[in-house]
Amino acid sequence: MLATLTKNEPNYIATFERHYPHSVDEVWAMLTDNEKLPTWFAELKVDDLRKGGLILFDMGDGTFEEMTITDLSDRSVLEFTWADDSVRFELTSEQEGCKLLLIETITKLTDQTPRDLAGWHVCLDVIGVLLDGKQVENRKLQWEPLYEQYVEAINNLTK
Repeated sequence: MLATLTKNEPNYIATFERHYPHSVDEVWAMLTDNEKLPTWFAELKVDDLRKGGLILFDMGDGTFEEMTITDLSDRSVLEFTWADDSVRFELTSEQEGCKLLLIETITKLTDQTPRDLAGWHVCLDVIGVLLDGKQVENRKLQWEPLYEQYVEAINNLTK
C-alpha cells in the first residue's frame, strides 16, 4: 500500500502504515540497533540514541550527515531531522504484533521526493521480510515501479 500523501500548509505529509506479526521490541530493534539497522538501511547508524542525540547518514564519500533526534520514547517513538524535513516512526502493540507508522514531514516537494518515498516504502517492506527470517533478492526491482507510482501520486497531490 502506497503512503498517504496530504498537504498540511505549509508542508506535505507522507504517512506509511505497516502491520508486522512481530513484537514492538523486535521492530524497535530494527530501527535502533546498529547491528540490525544496516540490514534494511545500510547508510544509517545511530550515534547517540536520546532526544537531542544523533543518527548518522553515510554519504558514501567518507562524510556523514548528522540528523538530530527530535523526539524519542523508548519502543514507541523515534523522530529525527532529514535535511529540511523530519521522519517519525511510531510503534504500537497490536494483538497480532505491531503497527508501525512512518510519518515524513516534507517542507518542499522536489525531484528527489518520489525517490525518497519509494525508498522508504521498500525499506519498510524489507523490515517485514527480514523479521520473517527471509532475504530480499533485488530491492531495485521493487523500487522502480513504486517510484513511478509516487511520481504520479505527487502529481495528483499538486494539481
